[in-house]
Amino acid sequence: MFALLAGTFGAFAQTWKMDKAHSKLGFTVTHLLISEVDGSFRDYDVTITSAKDDLSDAVIELTADINSIDTDNERRDGDLKGANWFDAATHPTMTFKSTSIKKVADKKYTLMGNLTMHGVTKPVTMDMALLGTREHPRTKKPMAAIKVTGKINRVDFGVGSDNTATVGDEVEIRGVGEFTKE
Repeated sequence: MFALLAGTFGAFAQTWKMDKAHSKLGFTVTHLLISEVDGSFRDYDVTITSAKDDLSDAVIELTADINSIDTDNERRDGDLKGANWFDAATHPTMTFKSTSIKKVADKKYTLMGNLTMHGVTKPVTMDMALLGTREHPRTKKPMAAIKVTGKINRVDFGVGSDNTATVGDEVEIRGVGEFTKE
């Protein structure tokens, strides 16, 4: 009876908390059709809920504060937060919630979910890699690291105009994070 109960409780999903010091949420967009501008969000949180240590059944939820956008240029950051782009006063957060994860190879997955940005929610598909798992050397808790990459069209979300001569429509998204099982 005890073994049956222990197995049942082990199957319940557990929360994995992000280690902010070892995580990053960034993006790249083409500028003037010849170069790239990188940016990131300084204030964001990601929570993973999963019953499996390989995260193959995970639900991933992200919230990013638009006012924390950082492209290493204060003027550009102010423009991006303004009404012509993200409109942070009206739409202060960007969110993502996964709807499914499909294993496509060893430690490689297709991550599908709903991205909400600028008040618009659309389904997106991204690549996810499980970079590794191990026991944390100090806390002895299970750890996992993932990398998520994908591309979206910013105009589909109403972010900026469709003037591709200045800023490309396609935005590369990449997130890397370490997570510890709570």
